[in-house]
Amino acid sequence: MAWGTPSRERRVLKAGHSSIAVTLPKPWAEAMNLRPGDLIVFDQNDDGTLYLKPAPIPGAASNGAPYLVTARSFDTPGVLERLVVGAYRVGHDAIEIRSDLPLAPERVEELLQAARGLLGVSVVAQEPTRVVLQNFIDPSKYGLPQLVQRMKMILVAFLEESEEVLSRRQRSRRVAILEEEGNKVLALLVRQLFLASRDWSLARRIGSPDPRQLLEWRVVVHALEELAELFTTTLRTLNDEVAKLPGDSAAALAVVLPDMKTHLKTVVDTLMHPSLDHACEVYHDTTRLADLVEGAADRRGSATHKGGLRAASRLLGRGAGCLSLLAEIAIDRAVSAGSETVMVEAA
Repeated sequence: MAWGTPSRERRVLKAGHSSIAVTLPKPWAEAMNLRPGDLIVFDQNDDGTLYLKPAPIPGAASNGAPYLVTARSFDTPGVLERLVVGAYRVGHDAIEIRSDLPLAPERVEELLQAARGLLGVSVVAQEPTRVVLQNFIDPSKYGLPQLVQRMKMILVAFLEESEEVLSRRQRSRRVAILEEEGNKVLALLVRQLFLASRDWSLARRIGSPDPRQLLEWRVVVHALEELAELFTTTLRTLNDEVAKLPGDSAAALAVVLPDMKTHLKTVVDTLMHPSLDHACEVYHDTTRLADLVEGAADRRGSATHKGGLRAASRLLGRGAGCLSLLAEIAIDRAVSAGSETVMVEAA
């Protein structure tokens, strides 16, 4: 989708004795925070098209410069891992950790664990007081739609594992594996959005041709993060309750989990292929699903009303709410994609 303003055509103006100029669209200039006198850079394609973007700020760190974290010592567990994840998510390729005192073995293992939990990251230098991690992923190779589809598959796997726990009365052994895989994809999604916000050419290549879509993509990723957390907690809750599940517990949730899987697949497919008619139908179905799950959780005397099963049902109800949010975004995308209309029958 292009910028889509009424004034997409610009007349070439004379500037001086031998120069010509074209004015920039005001919405784009404001979005880029451009002012008179600022510099812009451009890339010229073989077909004659030009891509414009603001010039780098003088004195700003080079893209190749490592993100440097220094301290006298690192003693608090979890801080180093979170720093590495944060630097990765905001787009740094090289991350260097320096300490005045030798890093404890626990902190080194924490850094190694952080690298294993991020797609494309490896430890390239390791010394007693210095560790360097490097990202080797080419961002242009990972499109936003493909990553969202991969996240959908992981979420579906969570629901399938929950079904297995209920039907076989056995603990799932894939919780940690699925959680780690989901965290990797989500971290890369956030990273892609940060990089795309600074490079419109990259945004186009990974599936967001209109810069305004990046905010919409961020809401989608946030909803996927929430779903991953809810489904992970649901599976862990069912694992904890597996030894004391009542006989009719599987039947109580049997209707919910297959419906949840179906709606999850449909909502994501509608997001990737906007259709106003389909999006309205999906939104209606997800709203109905949320009411169904909440009703099952609150129904007194039902198998899901007590203990962990009620907690699991509550979590799934919140998951249905996230699907409703994604369905709303699907409607927004369908509306902005064209002039299609849908007739809604009167009540």
